[in-house]
Amino acid sequence: MTANKQVRSELLQGALKTEYKTVYHLVKHYCRKHHLQVQSHANTLCHACSSLLAYAEFRLDRCPYGQAKPTCNKCPVHCYKPQQKQEMKTVMRYSGPRMLLSHPILAIRHLLHERRPVPKKPMANVSNRHIRKQQ
Repeated sequence: MTANKQVRSELLQGALKTEYKTVYHLVKHYCRKHHLQVQSHANTLCHACSSLLAYAEFRLDRCPYGQAKPTCNKCPVHCYKPQQKQEMKTVMRYSGPRMLLSHPILAIRHLLHERRPVPKKPMANVSNRHIRKQQ
């Protein structure tokens, strides 16, 4: 299986899908360097990293900001549970700087996205899930 097939998200679209792709590569890099003994194949994630990635996809799908979502560290709505938030922080601290070498476009796009102003209050019914359910 190729890495591109694993990056697919049946739930997300647009900017959220790009953010998911960035998170996938962050988690994949972290897992490859920290959980190597658990993996059976180079393109697979261990159970813990797969769970974290699934949780991130779930949270992106339900983000109240929808396509106008700010980066998580700038967001006034903290939707991650404390344990997953700490796990993602650990992954980002390790993999974030290394993304500039392995996936420079995604890394630079994320850094530029962090500079955008945060919307004041999420509008009603703009989450990816709400839009997906209407279609």
